[in-house]
Amino acid sequence: MRLASGRFGATIGIMRRLVIAGLASGSGKTTVACALLAAFARRGWNVQPFKIGPDYIDPGHHAHIAGRASRTLDSVLLPPGRLRALFTRAVSNADVAIVEGVMGLFDGRTGQGEVGSTAQVAKLIDAPVVIVLDVAKVGRTAGSTALGACRFDPALRIVGFILNRVASASHASICTEAVEAATDLPVLGALPRTDALALPERRLGLVPAEEMTPSPDFRLRLASSAEAHLALDRLWVLSDAGAVDGGDDPFPMEPQGRRASIALAQDRAFSFYYPDSLDLLRAWGAELVPYSPLIDHGLPPGTQGVYLGGGFPELSAAELAANLPMHVALREAARIGLPIYAECGGLMYLGRTLTDFAGQTHTMVGLAAVDSRMDRERVTVGYRTATTLRATPLLAAGATVVGHEFHYSHLSEPPAPASAAYRITEPAISVEGYADGNTLASYVHLHFGSDPLMAQRFVQACARQAPV
Repeated sequence: MRLASGRFGATIGIMRRLVIAGLASGSGKTTVACALLAAFARRGWNVQPFKIGPDYIDPGHHAHIAGRASRTLDSVLLPPGRLRALFTRAVSNADVAIVEGVMGLFDGRTGQGEVGSTAQVAKLIDAPVVIVLDVAKVGRTAGSTALGACRFDPALRIVGFILNRVASASHASICTEAVEAATDLPVLGALPRTDALALPERRLGLVPAEEMTPSPDFRLRLASSAEAHLALDRLWVLSDAGAVDGGDDPFPMEPQGRRASIALAQDRAFSFYYPDSLDLLRAWGAELVPYSPLIDHGLPPGTQGVYLGGGFPELSAAELAANLPMHVALREAARIGLPIYAECGGLMYLGRTLTDFAGQTHTMVGLAAVDSRMDRERVTVGYRTATTLRATPLLAAGATVVGHEFHYSHLSEPPAPASAAYRITEPAISVEGYADGNTLASYVHLHFGSDPLMAQRFVQACARQAPV
């Protein structure tokens, strides 16, 4: 395989790839995907992981198991051609791609179309699909479920099924017979019910890998379970899916050289970044220098801009509040005009206060005129269509972008219209975020691949600043 792709309309040679889908959240997609990553890597193959949808947490676990960044494939955030281009770029030096789906196979942005669904992305990258069936509480009924999935979209290339949470050999046999008789497709393995392969969870799904890096022993258990219970050789054969059409590559045609140093917040409080967004910043000339708002007392020497991603600042609120030198450094950076971009957890940190789940209020940086409060009963989740109300380091005034929100915090008061960053037009009209000078802070997560001008504009804005 391993053929380089050109910038526009290229194809990449014979490529092995599998989409691991489920028919509902919690069906076992992450377990199966991670088991395949571990097993194929143990065989000496370079395995490129992907995650469909806007999630940050599952890709972190993929990356620790595969030893390389897991890439996001989201057909709401990314135009189809851009999605294919990012896919072909990532697989150009891999032996096989393992793509974990999102929610149920056909679940997308709405109930009337496929946009945003695992099924749509599988078709965009022309990938074979293996469906993970949770059979914990069924027997022959598994056959009817499998048949329905096969008939729902005949254009989808379903190549087989993996049974999850089987209770015994006889249970696996019953379900296998039912599925294969109904669909004429193979059952490619059956994983038993076990806690040995479980990753810890909390309100937003799995606990991020940055907080509990999987041990080598866990990776060994995953690989051994796959070897024992999955038809790995057959899955390898089925993954041979032929050429992939390239697309609209958002990366520059020529190397740009170093143009600006951007401080990148990376610790257990801030870890949510799309790898392609970071790669685009680097490609357009950014040197990304990690730092920790938890423990560092200042920005890295030479900083010309700051990127604060999402994460769980509420779990480290007391430590973030106590690091006053970092508050001072960020306020001074904003005062002298350094571009500062913050998403979700970054917005909460740049605000005036953060009230945690226990009701304790902690003083934050105070750059953004907002106060955030955690609430276990109030989750905000979904895609957002946003139009900028004023020019920012990322976007010109009046530009429209699509992003995503997922958080259990809310602002005590809505943003003031005079300082709001965006006008949200979908799903409902509102104002959102905070923008002042070169500071932009918002709950909305953006994928820079959706509009390459964002990475270019941010790097250019930082390059105009004198280092601090």
